[in-house]
Amino acid sequence: MCFFCSLTNPLEEKSIISGLKARNKQTVEYVYDHYSGALFAVICRIIPDKDIAEEVFHDAFIKITRRIDSYDETKGRLYTWMANVCRNAAIDKTRSKEFSEYRKTNTIDDYVYGLESQSGTSEMVDGIGVKELVEHLNEEQKFIVDCIYFKGYTHTEVSEEFDIPLGTVKSRIRAAINVLKRKADKI
Repeated sequence: MCFFCSLTNPLEEKSIISGLKARNKQTVEYVYDHYSGALFAVICRIIPDKDIAEEVFHDAFIKITRRIDSYDETKGRLYTWMANVCRNAAIDKTRSKEFSEYRKTNTIDDYVYGLESQSGTSEMVDGIGVKELVEHLNEEQKFIVDCIYFKGYTHTEVSEEFDIPLGTVKSRIRAAINVLKRKADKI
């Protein structure tokens, strides 16, 4: 009889952690079955290309299983740690040379429409009017919003990567947020 079949409740976090540390195949399968969707979504928020996101997820999941000993339960829950591993892997991928061409040619519309087709959120995005709101921004503001909120850059990274003064990045994002607030309040 399977170890997990004997449990009536979902695995408790401590059982999952000890199973992962013991390199238990059933525990790894359990974690994959129950957490892969949410973890993949973390990556897809940063990397809209499904093929690249799947590659990053594969690498991140292997890292989770191999580096479980570095998890410190006093610093947070297991899922949070796994989500951070995935998020960091996605951000690292966006900083790679391999990804730079994709990043240069990807527009905010490509991102929004690509995300819709992958996740089926087209109706939700249309329902809250995100596309329409972003259209009210000027090109500089759209670019900054795209980098920071859709691609996961920090203000400093945008400044350094695109040779824009840090104060200008912060001013543009502040102006963009004000425009979006004003437009959202009118809806």
